[in-house]
Amino acid sequence: MNRRAVVTAGTGGIGLETAKGLAAHGFSVTVVGRNAERGASAVKEIAAVATGGTPRFVVADLASLEEVRELAARLAAEGPLRVLVNNVGAMFAQRQQTVDGIEASFAVNHLSPYVLTERLLDQLQAGGPSRIVNVTSGAVKVAKRTFDTVEPPGGYYGFHRYGRAKLAHLIYTLHLAERLRGTGTTVFAADPGGAATDMTNGTMTSPGIVSPPLRLLWPLVRRTFERSTAGPASVAAQSSVFAATDASLDGQTGLVIGPEARPVPAFRGTTDPRAIDDILSLSRRLAPLHGDLGGRPS
Repeated sequence: MNRRAVVTAGTGGIGLETAKGLAAHGFSVTVVGRNAERGASAVKEIAAVATGGTPRFVVADLASLEEVRELAARLAAEGPLRVLVNNVGAMFAQRQQTVDGIEASFAVNHLSPYVLTERLLDQLQAGGPSRIVNVTSGAVKVAKRTFDTVEPPGGYYGFHRYGRAKLAHLIYTLHLAERLRGTGTTVFAADPGGAATDMTNGTMTSPGIVSPPLRLLWPLVRRTFERSTAGPASVAAQSSVFAATDASLDGQTGLVIGPEARPVPAFRGTTDPRAIDDILSLSRRLAPLHGDLGGRPS
């Protein structure tokens, strides 16, 4: 049976290294990205290490919910799926809106993978035993844990908004694991721990991404950022590859896999019932699933 895997934002950085790791484990990997030239280059790199099916690239702008829905329909039409790695992530130094009129960090880091996952649940269950791996971040530790609206009151600070969006998706991820327990589809969060990527190199150099109290400590904060994002993407991808492939995780679900590719305790507050309800309600309202593949989250 062809073991299909999908990696979003898989044309460079941690996503590309994750795709290569899955291909080396015998998966037929599809990588998703916006740029066809980068996609072609990624496919060549993945093919060089592949031991299974031929890798390929699918173009989609994951900041557009309509394109995410179209992507899901295309992937769903191709049949059962064994692994879905939601690697997509983006941090913005200044506030931006998507084409859907939604604050970009929340849309890209949570709503996009939420929609894709929900619409591919039937294919994942048909391909079972299957795994969903959602990439999280240590930035969740600085996040405001209120989710009744997309944007909390106060100023826009890119690192904090990124952390809040990643926390929303982590809470959703652990809830989804419980929801799917016993179905043959298991769910994991993977924390790569940071690496030198286009996102970190281009965004984490300005004090404007953190709140005013942290700006007072900017030299220390910047050194912390630099240390945490100095490693190679190939190392940072190990947590995702482990979560997607390692036999020691068979029969387990709802775990956070840390930067050293082993389970770590989930961040506090990730099972808060109010946060879960608010995130699900907000997600349904901003990104309705229209009763299509996978149904509505409970």
